[in-house]
Amino acid sequence: MDKLKVGIVGAAGYAGGELIRLLLHHPKAEIDFVLSNSQNGRKVSEVHTDLIGETDLMFTQSLKVGVRVIFLALPHGRSQQFLQENKIADEVLLIDLSTDFRNEKEGFVYGLSEFFPKKVKSSKRIANPGCFATAIELALAPAIANSWVKENIHVSGITGSTGAGIIPSDTTHFSWRNQNISAYKLFEHQHLHEIKQTFTQINSDFTKDVLFVPYRGNFSRGILTTAYFPFEGMLNIAKKAFTDFYESSAFVHISDEPIHLKQVVNTNKCLLHLEVKSGQLIITSIIDNLLKGAAGQAVQNMNLHLGWEENSGLQLKATVY
Repeated sequence: MDKLKVGIVGAAGYAGGELIRLLLHHPKAEIDFVLSNSQNGRKVSEVHTDLIGETDLMFTQSLKVGVRVIFLALPHGRSQQFLQENKIADEVLLIDLSTDFRNEKEGFVYGLSEFFPKKVKSSKRIANPGCFATAIELALAPAIANSWVKENIHVSGITGSTGAGIIPSDTTHFSWRNQNISAYKLFEHQHLHEIKQTFTQINSDFTKDVLFVPYRGNFSRGILTTAYFPFEGMLNIAKKAFTDFYESSAFVHISDEPIHLKQVVNTNKCLLHLEVKSGQLIITSIIDNLLKGAAGQAVQNMNLHLGWEENSGLQLKATVY
């Protein structure tokens, strides 16, 4: 059976590279083109050197017609500009990994598959959620849906350096990041807008704030968040509600034991761990920021939209050690 042709725009960065790796081994899709203005004419394996011997793909500056799916893995703010300059046929499935359309403007729907599968299945324009947003939303959605949250939610989270993108900066340089941790954008992280949007869609009565303190971690990939709020119930009640909420999920799992990043790095999984202490429900969430937080979730959205198994091409194994 012929595979479905897909294209990647902005394939030179971290998320674009992960898309290439996933799609090279996807059972039902194949890459027709990878577009990058900065790497035009170079072999993909010269930029993503882990792919030496796996592909002969070349970077191009030209869109090809005939593809069924296009992934946009451009820097934030560039996707909207790209679509203004390039007309994409309405029948082409377009999945954008940037922040540009997460407010569901210009016909895009918010593509968190676990919450909005009907939207993902019916729309040709999907905005992929942000990495921190994904971890936090998956951690708190069952509580929001059950109207447990009566006060503001406190969340802290730490992310690997790849979350800042491939272009170096003062805070991603090895000599600064190594053996170092710092907080940033306290209570004003850009993902808070989509988090609040999602929670009000899950429960229109939700009015509380998410007080989020993000940290830059001294590791390459992965996100760990911890959220807590006052809770009068028992732990077994909370666990059952979360287990029921994610019963049909291919990637979200509840762990009875405390969780750590290595369990999910290099996978599309999200693991959650719950505890009730001192009248608080405490929820820890872990994901790989480049997979469940970006490229993996984009492929998951493609699979869901096209009626394929949600885990097609995403049956990945964490290295653990």
